[in-house]
Amino acid sequence: MASRQGGAGDAESSRSGSTERRTASTTAPAGSRRRAGRSDPLPFDPETGDYRRQCSPSARRSSVARTAEDPPVRDPGLYALTDHFRDRLEQPGRYVSTRTVSDAIRRGQLRWNRTDGWRFALVDGGIRFVVVVGDTETNSPVVVTGWTEVANREAALDARRWDPVDVDTIAVRAALSESASTPIPDRIRPRTVTRPFVVGDHRLKTEPGEPYVRCDDCGCRFRSKDAITSRGCHGRSGR
Repeated sequence: MASRQGGAGDAESSRSGSTERRTASTTAPAGSRRRAGRSDPLPFDPETGDYRRQCSPSARRSSVARTAEDPPVRDPGLYALTDHFRDRLEQPGRYVSTRTVSDAIRRGQLRWNRTDGWRFALVDGGIRFVVVVGDTETNSPVVVTGWTEVANREAALDARRWDPVDVDTIAVRAALSESASTPIPDRIRPRTVTRPFVVGDHRLKTEPGEPYVRCDDCGCRFRSKDAITSRGCHGRSGR
């Protein structure tokens, strides 16, 4: 289900730093969420400072008639956020925000993928922001999901926006997701992740030389994403 609350056109700080700092900037205050399916009548455009006019019912209906091959629109204010993506905005170590989504939609390269459909991809400070969108099965364009990848490690380490833990966190998360069922000890071993990032129920860290990620709460060790998501976390009492 898609929600119009806090859509991709919302103003939001793009300042990046540690996992905790960036996560705080993308988490809605308590009580600010609205019921899924409700819409903000005037999405805010952070680039112009103006409020956008809401799509007319006829314009929204016309999006349903679009085919999967039609390129998506580059107006962030027209996009809703799916609940799937909204949940991921609040996870530590995701490094995505509504601001980065808006930037990717406006300025990113557009690519078609047989699995996900249309993707916008924007490289900033050595990190690639990938945003998957859709508009053929909903009444308005939606942001389906998004993630980050290390496009250029040296550039990312040189950028003021990231610190080494940020870069290693992005690298480990992306490696786990590339082939969820494949153990990746050699890609985990060189990385240092001292601030937990979230996958499934687990808050994960790793130290140099360790061929696994370790849950900071239950102590379980994992070498693949499937192993992480198939096991619940029972806290320290579950060790």
